[in-house]
Amino acid sequence: MDLTRPEQAPGTTSSAQPPVARPPLPVRPRTLPERHSVRAQVLAALRDALASGELEPGATYSAPTLAERYGVSATPVREAMQRLVSEGVVETVPNRGFRIAGRSRRDAAELAEVRAALEVPALLRLARALPAERWSELRPLAEATVSAARVGDRAAYAEADRRFHRSLLALTGNRHLVAVAEDLHRRSQMPSAQGDGPGPAQLLADALAHSALLDALCTGDLATAERLAHEHLVPPPATD
Repeated sequence: MDLTRPEQAPGTTSSAQPPVARPPLPVRPRTLPERHSVRAQVLAALRDALASGELEPGATYSAPTLAERYGVSATPVREAMQRLVSEGVVETVPNRGFRIAGRSRRDAAELAEVRAALEVPALLRLARALPAERWSELRPLAEATVSAARVGDRAAYAEADRRFHRSLLALTGNRHLVAVAEDLHRRSQMPSAQGDGPGPAQLLADALAHSALLDALCTGDLATAERLAHEHLVPPPATD
């Protein structure tokens, strides 16, 4: 018996059956990258609005209203808001939209403590290994934070501040450290539940701390660099 061919029933003749032609799968439009891009842009716009105080803590916003403001559909707005919900900055209000929760003083203190625990030791390890010229490469980023702070642009300062710290930690070569630290940084920049965001004087003081930190790193003054980094990240203790 030929095992390479199927067995036929008695009384039938052998005939080769041509393979069944299957229709090609439909070609779907490549919409996912565009959707992802819109969602990312909306998320960035919402973060800026939060940092600047345009979206106020305690206020509730509907997805359609925000979608009209940004000229997009409601879907990417809802998706971006859900991302902020996962970060604890926004709360879902059934049948109404999203409430800006804001961070409490305890949130701010705990985030600062964790950021310092991650960033300060990494900074000191880098300071013992890198030459002074590597720190000088960060000068333009530090100056960008000062420029934003001088005009009181909190959204621009928040972005410039993240870029400075991200670039500094990127010198470690540890991508996971950079990602975790930036997530904590974003959370720490969200508006406070009390509505007492940093004023122009505080923004400028924070921005100038970047330059002072680079000065200490360039001269190899590790004790001063550690003190400045810790003071920059950890605010005075406060309770709710």
